[in-house]
Amino acid sequence: MYDLSRRLLFKLSPETAHELTIDLLGASGRLGLTRLLVKKPSALPVSVMGIEFPNPVGLAAGLDKNGDAIQGLAGLGFGFIEIGTVTPRAQPGNPKPRLFRLPAAEGVINRMGFNNLGVDHLLARVQAANYSGVLGINIGKNFDTPVENAADDYLYCLDKVYGSASYITVNVSSPNTPGLRTLQFGDSLKNLLETLRQRQEDLTALHGKRVPLAIKIAPDMSDEEITDVAHILIETGMDAVIATNTTVSRKGVEGMLHADETGGLSGAPVREQSTHVVRVLAETLAGRLPIIAAGGITEGQHAAEKIQAGASLVQVYSGFIYKGPQLIRESVDAIAGLRKQ
Repeated sequence: MYDLSRRLLFKLSPETAHELTIDLLGASGRLGLTRLLVKKPSALPVSVMGIEFPNPVGLAAGLDKNGDAIQGLAGLGFGFIEIGTVTPRAQPGNPKPRLFRLPAAEGVINRMGFNNLGVDHLLARVQAANYSGVLGINIGKNFDTPVENAADDYLYCLDKVYGSASYITVNVSSPNTPGLRTLQFGDSLKNLLETLRQRQEDLTALHGKRVPLAIKIAPDMSDEEITDVAHILIETGMDAVIATNTTVSRKGVEGMLHADETGGLSGAPVREQSTHVVRVLAETLAGRLPIIAAGGITEGQHAAEKIQAGASLVQVYSGFIYKGPQLIRESVDAIAGLRKQ
């Protein structure tokens, strides 16, 4: 069924297909259809960040930016769902076209630019969904907020979403918001994370619960830079790291249609690069905080490779676009196979 749906959707422009998919998933969730139409994966519980996940395969941020299809996505069998990236104020994102498929490489290039309807809209959708599963909310800064004031936007979103999230992801690694990636390094990263960590403590007291903070990083770092980031994550007391966001590299897609478009490349071409980041993080972190691996999972075995590299959880997005719900089941089964070894 999904192969037919994909063929039809791929006849549309990528962004039109994306919007239609979210609309259909939202409607099917409200009607309870996805749970009836899709065979869910086997249970494979895992505890990470103090949270009990029904299985370790989640949806990465970016597919459902506004929380419009939470119930529909939940019915597909994800162990957790991450929505966003959301910013304090609504913003249109970058000019269209800004989303491109590279089917021969099972890749996607996007320069969406954090297009979303703002944090208040997202929270209204979360409340309407009444979802009881594990929900991550990914937060960012508005495009017109100066980088030196970025902490204000992150704090605003953190305050807003804290009571509604199972965990919160701080996105400092999108290549599509000018200057954002500079927040990943050195004192800029340390100062931002120390500020967020202090607010996390204040919000823990206010809400009577501790919501973990995860930091999402880019794959375009040297081993030394990855190691430095890992040390800062430990020093500032972060709860998890997500590796990785999209890449600005075009290795493996040279000469393909749309390969020269600006933006972040995701899908199969980023798999090895992202998995390398996981390995370097795992060596440096030595179990002091968990790794959530994202990037290039298009087959179940790829999910297992991420776990073997040192991840505790995995997330899919572009691979899900190409393979559909079957990828969730395959990934859970492949990870279950590791546990039996």
